Amino acid sequence: MSTPSPEIPFRPPPRTLSYYLVLLCVVLPVWFITPFSWSFVIYTLYNAEFSSHGWNAKLFFAVALCEVLFTVYHHNLVRSVSGLPQSGPNNFAELRTAFERVLKTGLADLSVDDESLDIERPGSPAEHLTQLQPDDPRAIEFRECMRAWFQRAPWSSIRKQDFYAYLYWVFYNSPLPATHLLPDHHRDVLDGAIRQIENRAGMAIPDGPNSGVSPILLTVDKLNVTSRPFVWYAMVFATNWILRRWLERAHAVRFGCHDGLEYCIRIPETWDPVHGCRPIVLFHGLGIGLMQYKMLIYDLLRNFSDRPIVIPIQPNISQDIFHSRFLNPMNRREMAARLSGLLRELGWVSSSKDRSLSSSNRMSQGIVMLSHSNGSFLHAWFLKAHPEMVARSCFVDPVTFCCWEGDMCYNFLYSRCSTGLDLLMRYFVGTELGIANTIQRHFDWSSNSLWFEEIPNPRDPQKTLVVLGGKDVILNAERIRRYLGSHGVRKGICFDPNGSHGQPFVAGGPAHSAIMSWLKLA
Repeated sequence: MSTPSPEIPFRPPPRTLSYYLVLLCVVLPVWFITPFSWSFVIYTLYNAEFSSHGWNAKLFFAVALCEVLFTVYHHNLVRSVSGLPQSGPNNFAELRTAFERVLKTGLADLSVDDESLDIERPGSPAEHLTQLQPDDPRAIEFRECMRAWFQRAPWSSIRKQDFYAYLYWVFYNSPLPATHLLPDHHRDVLDGAIRQIENRAGMAIPDGPNSGVSPILLTVDKLNVTSRPFVWYAMVFATNWILRRWLERAHAVRFGCHDGLEYCIRIPETWDPVHGCRPIVLFHGLGIGLMQYKMLIYDLLRNFSDRPIVIPIQPNISQDIFHSRFLNPMNRREMAARLSGLLRELGWVSSSKDRSLSSSNRMSQGIVMLSHSNGSFLHAWFLKAHPEMVARSCFVDPVTFCCWEGDMCYNFLYSRCSTGLDLLMRYFVGTELGIANTIQRHFDWSSNSLWFEEIPNPRDPQKTLVVLGGKDVILNAERIRRYLGSHGVRKGICFDPNGSHGQPFVAGGPAHSAIMSWLKLA
């Protein structure tokens, strides 16, 4: 596969007819509810006609007034999270190690076609950073990948000051201060990182005035939120409430809370942790919560009635605007600690001291973890903290792999929408307040990045499955496939060249069948 030239200007694809149809028939009608409500309320009050209206008009006025009041509430919420992130930078030593890990990725001469499962197969962490030549394929590929963090600008147009801004965000999670305010030790860190990037890229980064290139500084850039009406959030809440009641009555699912972590769970009456099948933990992705994954949840409950299933509730990415944690998502350590505590309380896993007591006990052999899209970040967090608790992992449309390359951030939040699907995802998901706050104010790139060597049994297809779609518009599926393949992962990758983001959970498709078949091995 040839590597694109980092000097070819990026031209966004033209907008299709579906973009304009979705804009006119879906997005604008929903967005217009708010200004229409304001106009109706102002008109009614100005003309003092409220008392003469019938009950239906008064009901309509009440609904419009709710929309007006909600607009003020929503505006205040946006203001409360629009500033710079409250959390400081991560552990600097960890960030430094992760940054060098990024630079080493792709240096090893590993063949994607080699199916060897040799445990001594070399990996990127074993490589040494050296000065590459400009025409070295590894340098060209690195320059092409780095362009994503500069909104696909040609490499030659990126100046050293642009890299300073990007690197300061990487290490300090803050905007670059003025030169005279930059501490000397921060300057030393930036200069050292610049030299490493120049060696890896095979060429010097030019000085000179800013050329208009804007690096992606995800957590310090302006918060990108578009308003939506109260009726939208009410509809999301109502559908999820109905789904919860249905799950409780039809499938014996119950909802609980452990140390602040809410979850839904189904435990078969005949299951026991000693001889029963391993429990399944599902991390869902961005959207409207459980309702968006209704068919997957139904498939799991119906096809795996012999084992427990638990789904952590994530209100911050489920558009549950009145939830107390809507704008206060759990970080990596909170989520890992509380989920591990829940699993221990349920008796599904044991501590390392207890694991030696009974090797035949399912409790000592871990759980099955299934994640989709943004849920793969939480999957990665848990693997980093408690790899011994996870016996098998299935990553579907995983954004955690190669997220250090910038494709996911650019495609999901910064790129120009060109199709109806792009616009639907951008308006109804990407720029929703809770989701935007989670991604744009709480994104921890080093914690979210999962490396090959952090996956338990990554080359065993019965223990690790990665599902990718070749037409995924959010992540770069081919890059992820090549990254894992270069480390010897082949049989554990299910790649559908025609698959799109979320399609693996559509029943009847090859990816859906592969996931269900793999889960049955537990």
